[in-house]
Amino acid sequence: MTNDEISEIIKLYARLYELNGGNPFKIKSYNAASFKIDKTAVPLAGKSEEELEGLDGIGKSLASKIYEINATGSFEELNDLLQETPEGVLQILQIKGLGPKKVQVIWKELGIESIGELLYACHENRLAQAKGFGLKTQQAVIQSIEFATANAHKFHYATVEQKAMELLNELTKLPLVTYVSFTGALRRKCEVLDELEFVLAGNNTDVSVEQSNLLENFIREEGVISGKLHSLPVKIYTCPADEFALKLFNTTAAPAHLQLLPSIKTQAAYTSEAEIYNSISLPYIEPELREGTMEMERAGSDQLPKLIELSDLRGSLHNHSTWSDGLNTLEEMALACRSMNLEYFGICDHSKTAFYASGLKEEQIIAQHKEIDELNKKLAPFKIFKGIESDILGDGSLDYSREVLATFDFVVASVHSNLKMTLEKAMSRLLPAIENPYTTILGHPTGRLLLVREGYPVDHKKMIDACAANGVVIELNAHPYRLDLDWRWIDYALNKGVKISINPDAHNTDGFNDMYYGICVARKGFLTKEMCFNAMNLEEISAYFAQRKARI
Repeated sequence: MTNDEISEIIKLYARLYELNGGNPFKIKSYNAASFKIDKTAVPLAGKSEEELEGLDGIGKSLASKIYEINATGSFEELNDLLQETPEGVLQILQIKGLGPKKVQVIWKELGIESIGELLYACHENRLAQAKGFGLKTQQAVIQSIEFATANAHKFHYATVEQKAMELLNELTKLPLVTYVSFTGALRRKCEVLDELEFVLAGNNTDVSVEQSNLLENFIREEGVISGKLHSLPVKIYTCPADEFALKLFNTTAAPAHLQLLPSIKTQAAYTSEAEIYNSISLPYIEPELREGTMEMERAGSDQLPKLIELSDLRGSLHNHSTWSDGLNTLEEMALACRSMNLEYFGICDHSKTAFYASGLKEEQIIAQHKEIDELNKKLAPFKIFKGIESDILGDGSLDYSREVLATFDFVVASVHSNLKMTLEKAMSRLLPAIENPYTTILGHPTGRLLLVREGYPVDHKKMIDACAANGVVIELNAHPYRLDLDWRWIDYALNKGVKISINPDAHNTDGFNDMYYGICVARKGFLTKEMCFNAMNLEEISAYFAQRKARI
């Protein structure tokens, strides 16, 4: 081993030892040893313990460890610490700007054990509020994580959409190009992508792209151009202008959708995708639906619904403010919501068990409700509804007594803790919470974080059936890391009469924009305006809340 490699191993031990609350003097000693070894001109590899001990600044204990490192690549004390430390925490320790003391807070106090969970916590402003942190540190952590994961093989739709749009605009400007469009999973607005796909139609389009230098690592094959855009894999299908509609049709759909279609005449010069569907006696099927699920059955029986649009939403429910872990005040959040031409805003700060998110104690609820009353007078006819995101506790009960729960207009019930559950345990928490008469909406029902962690196991049918039986709305959490309820279960919920609430889970004013991503996947699940809870207008949803409370 080189001295540099030995130095890094000693440094790792010092960091892990500090992370686990080790003796400050010993930590300082090993950091100093790491620095000295790195600067030592004499190679330490192959030396005996006696020879190592004789070198300046290396005592008996350190000499023994260096000898063991040379023999095995590590040493016993380091191995013990590595076993005690989750792999995800080790990865967090590598993030620029996060020393052992800060990582100790992240791990031990915030309960975060992976980079993905840390990034999500940053987006919820939890890191900024932790001891020893702040907004600047939080933003630096976000940037470090995004940089480190730029070469990952899969990407959240929300993180690549803007870059895809910029590339689309550049492709449109190329000479000899007639038509350009998104295609593939990008056009179907899938929640997770592994590449950006485009169709480019015109004359000599391959040459135009190659000369443009828009892509790195350019590869040209017959009818396909591949490359990278800022580490994002890109695939461009090229064709003559008169073949654009057919190429777009064939590359947009998932293979399962194409397999369900009758034979299409490939020699015809179609002018649109609608014309292609018409040629096989089918109505136009929206790109988001072309997944090979129920769209062919619906299209064949003329039962394709009019899918929900972003403009159909009339309010935003499940939002946070500075009363718990939000970045903006209650008034700032309400004004931002109103500026989007929405009619109402539901505040759902965290409940008291969520201490890590500054959950509200009972006396804080009284004060918040007083502020809401004052703001409602000031902002009328716009209305703020008094809500809470109540933790679903281990036994399935909700945070707070019945008397406190009764003070809210609505309750979003969510699981936030002890996520590593068996199916039986998860259902034993969810079902009682759904049956609780104070539960209005079941929040992010599987707890998943896309590309970060799988949700806890859920029997979706039992969960949805329980919501149907108890009149509980199911949330489609629109945060692009969640998008939970999974769109593949929306159709089942709709068939059971369960409404879906597209909630941004906004922790700052920018968070309201996430409702767009909720709409994208809601459309994939056949959601309509009529079955979207927060597509109800102010009068309708006010009546709903009042009637539900009256039945308790």
